[in-house]
Amino acid sequence: MKRLMSGNAAVGEAAILSGCTCYFGYPITPQNELTEYMAKRMPESGGIFIQAESEIAAINMVLGASVAGARAMTSSSSPGISLKQEGISYLAADELPAVIVNMVRGGPGMGNISPAQSDYMQATRGGGHGDYKTIVLAPSSVQELADIVPVAFDLADMYRNPVIILGDGMLGQMMEPVEFEHIKKTKDYPKDYILTGAENRPSRMVRSLLFDTKEEEEHNWKLFRKFQRIENNEIRYETYLVEDAELVVIAYGIAARIAKGAIKRLRQESIKAGLLRPITLWPFPYKQIRELAKTINDFFVFEMSTGQMVEDVKLSLEGRGHISFYGRPGGVIPTPIEIARIISRHYYKSQKVRKS
Repeated sequence: MKRLMSGNAAVGEAAILSGCTCYFGYPITPQNELTEYMAKRMPESGGIFIQAESEIAAINMVLGASVAGARAMTSSSSPGISLKQEGISYLAADELPAVIVNMVRGGPGMGNISPAQSDYMQATRGGGHGDYKTIVLAPSSVQELADIVPVAFDLADMYRNPVIILGDGMLGQMMEPVEFEHIKKTKDYPKDYILTGAENRPSRMVRSLLFDTKEEEEHNWKLFRKFQRIENNEIRYETYLVEDAELVVIAYGIAARIAKGAIKRLRQESIKAGLLRPITLWPFPYKQIRELAKTINDFFVFEMSTGQMVEDVKLSLEGRGHISFYGRPGGVIPTPIEIARIISRHYYKSQKVRKS
């Protein structure tokens, strides 16, 4: 049975069904509904909810719960996620699983509470100090937001690494019908690293402070090899009408949903546009975009930012093809009509250049 829910509430319900037993948060718009939802549902499901005294406290509570073996989660929005970065770096260094939800708002600074995609670089480049990566998942609907939560917990446990769900204020606030019957905790991953008392086993230590430089270097290479495995095995993406496309739009999250509406309009104008939507922003689908460049020359990147994903698209193409960009930063939500008009103008301009 479908339930009409906001994206924020859907994340909370999906997390509980996925086996989340600890949630630690601190209020900030536009993700407050998630914290509110967890405050009610976690005690009902036998879990632990704590509204921490700060974002810094919340992420360190996640670390403590994770090292004890719990499925733990926190959430925030842009400036709050910035405050969590040191703790996320510690989680990655300690190889501890955690799920972090970021419902992005306009920025930089305090910005505003409207939706944006300006935290792409922060999420995909680690965000904190040191050599590490976080897996980044970017859903585009409330149903997909719910569906991706158990995936996030599984990936976190499988690779012992923080996973970020990157949404935005629009996705968190909008309400859509959602099904939860298929969402559940799929399996228990072995956790031979957790600290539960050493009465019947040798003692263990989880730490990120390594004074010996050789030991620190080897730990970094160990993490590097893990990140390579993730890049080889965990790329997720969606394509739409690319089979005969002469131009491919690359967009993620809610921007991809807007772009899909624009592409439907363009097809009515006989412009053969398609879409590639990265679902994992890290690892990014470099190879898949590079493969499209064998038959397609025009690529159009659309983001609700000044253009942060453009860098990854350029890395994907390695000098092939032609890239155009259109962005609306600061919390502005463009319409499919607007995007279709911009793409159409670009398309006819490029056609004219080719004929000349």
